[in-house]
Amino acid sequence: MKKLIDRFLGGSPASAPGTTPDDSGYFATMFMERPEPSSPIAASAARSRLVSAEAVDHELALNLLLRAWGHDRYMARLDERERARLAEYLEFVVVPTGREVIAQDEPGDFAVIVLDGLLAVDRIHPWGGRARLSEAREGDVLGELSLLDAGARFSACTTLSRSTLAIVGMQQLDAMMRNDPRLGMALMASMARRLSLRMRQVSARLSALLSAT
Repeated sequence: MKKLIDRFLGGSPASAPGTTPDDSGYFATMFMERPEPSSPIAASAARSRLVSAEAVDHELALNLLLRAWGHDRYMARLDERERARLAEYLEFVVVPTGREVIAQDEPGDFAVIVLDGLLAVDRIHPWGGRARLSEAREGDVLGELSLLDAGARFSACTTLSRSTLAIVGMQQLDAMMRNDPRLGMALMASMARRLSLRMRQVSARLSALLSAT
């Protein structure tokens, strides 16, 4: 736990914004055998890492969420009361620049919705080098696969600027699906749509890389 908190408080070096993603580095490490998690999944670890960040007023954060996702057809169907109730299941924080919000190969059970700011998504090579996979901006989701299967993270996500985030925890998602299934469906459908778009982008990059060889 202390190691996780120290990593978050101390931050980690991040590449400069605007760095071109390294496709060759991405695909070179994508299919490497990943180590089994050496520590148990702990939602408290994720919360502890974020606890030193500044809390955000729910009403303000909800407005940011609606700005990012308000035009999504699933979120647009929710009325004002349902949107306010949705915010109660989420944790809203502001994270300073240079903080590692998600650590590669760490077991996790939460996802992050970027409401404002910029984050680097890097794949760390076994020898310590970093390959920039992408940069996450307003409306993007990070860590949704681990939210669903509690598996190890594939990449490291570090803030490149002061960023406002919405945290979706597995327990909160389960509670939402039980108590407010309409809200849970809207959230999951919105996240699934973004995951599908990202997978299509990865497929296109892979096809382009294979065609060039």
